[in-house]
Amino acid sequence: MADNTIGILFLGGAKRVSMARHFKAAARARGLEARIYSYEMTADVPIALEGEVIIGRRWRDTDVVAHIIGVCRSRGISVVIPFVDGAVAVASEVAAAAGGDIFSPVSAAGLAELMFDKVRANDALADSGIPVPPTVDIEAPLTCPVIAKPRHGSASKGIVAIDSADDLRRLLDTADADGYLFQQRFDRRREITVDCYVSMLTGAIVCAVPRLRDEVAGGEVVRTTVVHNSEYETLARRVLAGQGLRGAVTVQLIEDSDTGRVYVMEINPRLGGGAVASVACGVDLPGFIIDESRGIAPADGPQWRDGVVCRYLDECVFPTK
Repeated sequence: MADNTIGILFLGGAKRVSMARHFKAAARARGLEARIYSYEMTADVPIALEGEVIIGRRWRDTDVVAHIIGVCRSRGISVVIPFVDGAVAVASEVAAAAGGDIFSPVSAAGLAELMFDKVRANDALADSGIPVPPTVDIEAPLTCPVIAKPRHGSASKGIVAIDSADDLRRLLDTADADGYLFQQRFDRRREITVDCYVSMLTGAIVCAVPRLRDEVAGGEVVRTTVVHNSEYETLARRVLAGQGLRGAVTVQLIEDSDTGRVYVMEINPRLGGGAVASVACGVDLPGFIIDESRGIAPADGPQWRDGVVCRYLDECVFPTK
């Protein structure tokens, strides 16, 4: 690949058309041309509008790391970015195995896997003094409302609302309690995502940009508003500093509207689907990643605009045979 060209491989970036365009714009601002590729199970995905789709392995396949490295070397790809949970540890392993030829803005594989285990992650956060929603002892007399979150899962799949002992009994008739994290449920709440970046080169927390999850469908945000809020930003920075996270990180918060208390719900050690809103308000996440892949640490504390609203719309794709 030419010296002014940078190859970027999305892992599971099927819907990330806007983010691909932001990466291309960030590359152009640096005198580069970004070539986008995406590692998918099918070719009929929207990202095909902006790059080449590569049919790949499943994240749990034993040869997935070797296959991705082969894809990168055959196409001159030097940056790998995961967009789904299962790809995060894979991306970390790819970067580690490639001997410095491939950059990925992710935490170590073991830390990423811990964060995707809701029970272990909740315990780790609580042990660090981070406020998390109160857990519920289902062996004790039940105090409702309760939310049961699958221990391993994403995009709100499998979450069960429990309003009575009968609801709990019905759940446990079909599932193992060890497979869930049981927490107090806040029916009057505000949900917040904080888009963060921690330098892979220096460990500095470059940004923590909160945005309100105004509307959600299928576990993914479809309308979000960027807000300056010192409490949200400070809490997210405490999480980043205490857990040793690196690269792109999404911190999910929840605010109890009745008490005003803010808790950490979960941590996704990757770029979130709504991170384009943070880019639109002035935080150059794609630029940070491109720069770090070239050995340039991003400057801390970028300025960004408050109140930017982002609405996600579908874009039709008409695949050809």
